[in-house]
Amino acid sequence: MSTVRESKLRIIVLGYVVRRPLGGGTWPTLQYALGLLQLGHDVYFLEDSDDYESCYDPSRHVTDCDPSFGLRYAAGVFSRTELAERWAYHDAHTKTWHGPRGADMVALCKDADLVINVSGINPMRPWLEQIPRRVYIDTDPGFEQIRQQDSPSRRALALAHNVFFTLGENIPTGDAVSLPDMGIPWMATRQPVVLDCWPVTPVPSDGKFTTVMLWDSYETRQYGDLKLGMKSASFEPFWELPKRSSASLELAVGGPNVPRDRLREHGWSVIHALEPTRDPWTYQNYMQQSVGEFTIAKQGYVATRCGWFSERSAHYLASGRAVITQDTGFPKVLPTGEGLFAFDDPDSALTALEAVASDPQRHGDSARQVAAEYFDAKRVLADLVLRAMQADITGTQTS
Repeated sequence: MSTVRESKLRIIVLGYVVRRPLGGGTWPTLQYALGLLQLGHDVYFLEDSDDYESCYDPSRHVTDCDPSFGLRYAAGVFSRTELAERWAYHDAHTKTWHGPRGADMVALCKDADLVINVSGINPMRPWLEQIPRRVYIDTDPGFEQIRQQDSPSRRALALAHNVFFTLGENIPTGDAVSLPDMGIPWMATRQPVVLDCWPVTPVPSDGKFTTVMLWDSYETRQYGDLKLGMKSASFEPFWELPKRSSASLELAVGGPNVPRDRLREHGWSVIHALEPTRDPWTYQNYMQQSVGEFTIAKQGYVATRCGWFSERSAHYLASGRAVITQDTGFPKVLPTGEGLFAFDDPDSALTALEAVASDPQRHGDSARQVAAEYFDAKRVLADLVLRAMQADITGTQTS
């Protein structure tokens, strides 16, 4: 008899491409679907408008109910992958379906074995609720657990699923600070990276340390005495870093409240985040032009010690670029010191920058090795599917 690992399953991946047509945000969802295809499963991508204004149009800089820009973007992206004929978009505002599988997506869901809701960003419609295994992927650990405590609608969405994974790898082990568990049996996973999608190029000798970030993503969360803030709340100790380092540091940063002038006064190179994120390939090219990534984390990830590790940083690693990132507790599960560095303060950040700058190619080679060993989609997704199909769902709440 075949095992779960050997079986071909029909899997529906729910994600965020049409409504957020930006290269950096596309890759995480895309790699779930592409990675599962590589494992031999029958995979389809589905996105839902939800019932509020959720479609961002970067050409108009507005968010409304019009998916036109996003649909063109998605068609262009998927046409360059094995998903070209395997996606659909449900527009709840007009009660219409789009994409090459729009006409038969409901039928495809009827015979599906597994649905994976990446970031919990899609509602669970009737055609999804009938799928036996419904996986919820928490990509915003700490914040997600507090949202579920504070928001009945968010908790109801989560409980429409019956298998739960989190990128906060320290949460299931108890190594994170105490957070609301709401009775949800979280299991640890990490971002899958389809290595074939990330070609390794020589590290440029004159490259900058770069990152792509939002200054403020959403409101600060509070849980007892614990405050979970944004990247803006993490940045204060590091303003002077460019003046202390010989390395060139660049932020591709977005958000309405970015203090661009102040950043430049302190030596940071600053560009708008929309420049490198027009599509998945401009995003890749930006990484390839970099010597590595230097980035801070949301203050909430640092405060909770949840073990979160950025999907974007995993892409730098896969591109053969060293990553220097703020410690969120991830060294408990990932190796540091060669190709990947964790820092707690400006001094440890400066030490890491000097280490990578002294031999960027060696650290770039090590970075790719870290990606191959710890983020390879073939390993990450095979493990996720196996555990999802074997999970005991008999006692899981559904409402």
